[in-house]
Amino acid sequence: MKTIRVNLAANSYNIYIDKGILEKIGDTLAKEKTPCKTLLITDKNIEKVYGSIISESLRKNKFDVRLVSLKPGEEQKTLETACILYDACFDHKLDRNSLIVALGGGVVGDISGFVAATFMRGIPFIQVPTSLLAQVDSSIGGKVAVNHPKGKNMIGSFYQPKAVFIDTDTLSTLPAPELVAGLVEVIKYGVIRDAELFEYIEKSLYDILQLKHDALLKIIATSCQIKARVVEEDEQEKHLRAILNYGHTIGHAIETVTNYKTYRHGEAVAIGMLYAARIAIDMGLADTTVFERQFSLIKRLGLPLHTGLKPEEIVKTLYADKKVIAGRLRFILPTKIGEVIISDQVTEEILYRILNKPF
Repeated sequence: MKTIRVNLAANSYNIYIDKGILEKIGDTLAKEKTPCKTLLITDKNIEKVYGSIISESLRKNKFDVRLVSLKPGEEQKTLETACILYDACFDHKLDRNSLIVALGGGVVGDISGFVAATFMRGIPFIQVPTSLLAQVDSSIGGKVAVNHPKGKNMIGSFYQPKAVFIDTDTLSTLPAPELVAGLVEVIKYGVIRDAELFEYIEKSLYDILQLKHDALLKIIATSCQIKARVVEEDEQEKHLRAILNYGHTIGHAIETVTNYKTYRHGEAVAIGMLYAARIAIDMGLADTTVFERQFSLIKRLGLPLHTGLKPEEIVKTLYADKKVIAGRLRFILPTKIGEVIISDQVTEEILYRILNKPF
């Protein structure tokens, strides 16, 4: 088992990564926490495959478990759904020593963490991510949120989990498009912080897509280590942590304009990464290989490269994003594979020039 420590003083926790660890979650938790009332939150697809495994592992270790299963999909990440989960917290008589377990992808993790952060002003929760996207990104770092019709993740908090359990076996039941979309976040880590990781993905893409354990362990553990180190330096995104938003500025705008229904998160971020690379080249910050290598990988993955959206729609939505500081857009721009900068010098003129140019 690979264990990565996220060092955040009183909010520190471990990320556990291995194959076949779902059955052992109760055993591990019982060593760290007194058994208690536990709300297990998942979605109906994940419940069918893993719900009983987690429930039984917890119950075997004296945790009093109630399972709540949501409909799958990004549209569930709302305040209305949060209220349904608050009702479940009351019905199961949770208190500040109780536990919420988030079992599923990023949607389940985000809304479960949001409920944990706000019920009784905060109760413990753990993440058990079952999608690649959640395993390498959303389950780590304590960003919890719900969406609003006017913006993605605009209502939320920084609230760290007590532990993250990543079972690589869960990826065997993940639909191929979800795996590919999640891999975009791994590519992102290579662009922003680790040129060797990026090169590894280029050379080992077949093994990754074939779910070879060694390849999965490599990309997941490396991604988690990168995110852990960035979060340790800047837990609440005052500056450095913003680099994790590479591709997300335009990516979130695309999701918002299309009402979260047209693109998977990773698909929108992939398009945003390509636009960001082109902006960097336009501004003289990078050479064309920065774009070409990302474009090649994204094309090999079969991800969508066109939105059909009007540039005006995207730009208008960008100004409603939480990344806007004092009315200035903030972009993460690559200078080479493995290094990025944070810039508020991207003008509307540059944006329209880039957005009007097809890939």
